[in-house]
Amino acid sequence: MANYRPIFPGVFTVGSIFCGFLSIISAAEGDPNTAAWLILLAAFLDGLDGKVARLSGGVSDLGKELDSLADFLSFGIAPAFLVYTFKLNAFGKWGWIIGLVYITASGYRLARYNLLATSEEKGNFLGLPVPVAAVTLAGYVLFCYEVWGSLEYHEYLISFMLIFAGLMVSQVEYDAIPDSFNTRENRIKLLYIVALALAVIFKPRLLIFPLFVLYIGSGLFREAKRIIKTAAGNSGNGV
Repeated sequence: MANYRPIFPGVFTVGSIFCGFLSIISAAEGDPNTAAWLILLAAFLDGLDGKVARLSGGVSDLGKELDSLADFLSFGIAPAFLVYTFKLNAFGKWGWIIGLVYITASGYRLARYNLLATSEEKGNFLGLPVPVAAVTLAGYVLFCYEVWGSLEYHEYLISFMLIFAGLMVSQVEYDAIPDSFNTRENRIKLLYIVALALAVIFKPRLLIFPLFVLYIGSGLFREAKRIIKTAAGNSGNGV
């Protein structure tokens, strides 16, 4: 008997692909705000497909591969094209090189995730998740147009793209959404998720970007603490 369960999460995955493609078209047509919103919508659908797959029992190897391809389009190519179209193209070859670095890093991150998803990456994400990097860039675009009416501070934007590319291929750990909230740490994560949801509802243009920057900074802060602790331990052992 045919198994139709993978179709349910596949609908959300295909929706994410459509959003990524439409985001590229919107950027090409000179509409950065719509392009950014479509990346955010793709992220929302991407978050749903995994949940639907687990609830419906529709997890499959094909679905995982399709999800990765959707992520590469919507969170690798689409945000890079958006930023290139409205800022990086002014820098000539350096502009497309920066965009290529970001796209390559996102492809590497997604490929590594597929290899580690059943082993090391059960609890936390190893490296910055590609959707988080994309949503942060899209949030920055919306933030700029809300505050200044145009995409400003190209030096920050370039720095974000390069930093995000480095973090995607790094060994820095980032929290995943827990399956349960029965511990104090997970309840704190729940509060952050609720705050993010409220921000999306009430002030998405102003709050999505800073909230995701805080998330990215939390991984760097935890990694810095780990390095300092390791260095102190080695020093105490006379190494």
